[in-house]
Formats: sequence, C-alpha cells, structure tokens
Amino acid sequence: MASLDKDLDPVLDKDGVRLTVDGATATVTLTNPAKRNAQSPALWRALTQAGQSLPGSVRVVVLRAEGQSFSAGLDRQAFTPEGFDGEPSFIDLARGSDAELDATIAEYQEAFTWWRRSDIVSIAAVRGHAIGAGFQLALACDLRVVADDVQFAMRETSLGLVPDLTGTHPLVGLVGYARALEICATGRFVLAEEAERTGLANLAVPGEQLDAAVGDLAAALLAAPRDAVIETKALLRGAQERSYEEQRSAERASQARRLRDLAGVGD
Repeated sequence: MASLDKDLDPVLDKDGVRLTVDGATATVTLTNPAKRNAQSPALWRALTQAGQSLPGSVRVVVLRAEGQSFSAGLDRQAFTPEGFDGEPSFIDLARGSDAELDATIAEYQEAFTWWRRSDIVSIAAVRGHAIGAGFQLALACDLRVVADDVQFAMRETSLGLVPDLTGTHPLVGLVGYARALEICATGRFVLAEEAERTGLANLAVPGEQLDAAVGDLAAALLAAPRDAVIETKALLRGAQERSYEEQRSAERASQARRLRDLAGVGD
C-alpha cells in the first residue's frame, strides 16, 4: 500500500513532501533521499499543508520516506549565518523578540501536531536514521512500525538545544520519564529491539517486510467501524489526564453514544 504511492496522482508534491490518497488511506512520503530527508521550514510547511489537504474519507495516514533513512533531522544549513533561501536564519530568529520566536516555533510545530487528530490513525513506517526532528516526526504519529535497521536518536541536547517539535510528550508517555531523560540527555541511538521492547515501536520487522507490515496494520485498522475507532482513540488519548473515576465516566459516556448510534436512537 505505502510502497505504491508513486503510482497515484499526488494531492500535494512540494518541498520534499508528497501526499497521495487511495480510498480511506493517505500516504505522506518524504522525498529527498539524497539529503537523507533532512528537514527545513519549507518541508514543515508542506507537512502542515498535507494535513490540511486530507479528504474527509481518509481514516489511516501512513508516513514513510524514500531512501535508506527516514529523516536525518534538521538540515544543518539552518545553523549557518545565511540559513535557507527566503527564510530567516536561526541566528536571526534568536535575535528577535520572545513573542516572535515563540510564534515561529509554534508555526514549525504545526507540522507535527495533526497526526494525532481524532478522526485519523497515523502510522510511521521508519527505516534507518530517525534523528532529532526525524525522531520527533515519528513520535508525532499514533503508531510506529520500524525496520530492523532503525536508529532513533534525540540529538538536540547534544547541540545545546532542546527537543521542541512536540516529541517530548509522546516520548515520556511511551517510555517513562527516566528513560526519556536518558535518551535525550545522552543523544544515544535506540535500535529496533529496544524500540519494540520499550513501546517506542509497535512492531519491528526486517526491512524488506516494512511496507507489507504497515499495509497489514492499516488494513486491520480499517476493518473496524470508523466511529468506534474515533471514540476509542479519544478515550485512550485522554486517559493519562483523567483520574480513574473520570475515565470510568468517559467510558460510560462514549459507550452510550455508540449504543444509541447503533440502535439509531438520537441523543
């Protein structure tokens, strides 16, 4: 499924991002393998646009990358005085006001937020390097299937920065505070076996099986009724913020909606 996206007419194809739609499944592909799918503000805007361009019929979104690396992280050109053509350099951004800097980072983060929308389930198919912003992009998705050569690393702290592209919340939720701190502070690699064992990856498979495994998972997600998946996702997403009793109440309310819907009875 994900490997066939080149055969489909793209809904979007710009700045290293291609979006294709096949029925209820959309595929977002990073398309700059020559630079190991390094990221830039232009790519982030294209990712944001991809999320805005999804038809309402889409239920599952697959995120994949061309080449041997998912994403090597932020393009180092960002740290040069000239930055990217037509973009303020990071040095220029640092010289701006707190409000301007905050607004700019918030705009960058939008590329990473829509993957957890309640009406879709997103799957990252990750092979090779997923470094820094690449790691955070994989973490932005609901689910991750990885090839056995995957190498996750959060290198921002090693560069004197912090992870700021929405990756800290899901990382702590998946592996816990202590392991998340150690991964970020050391910048070390997390390989496939550890990723699967600690919950970073739902499944690790040989590289040649990655697309097939993602396709099987997407098909299984589509087999369940859409409204039930949406309600279940909302229940699970909110569970950490709710008390036990609040979660019980939320379960009752969600089930009541589902039962009324199945019975054709209005609220």
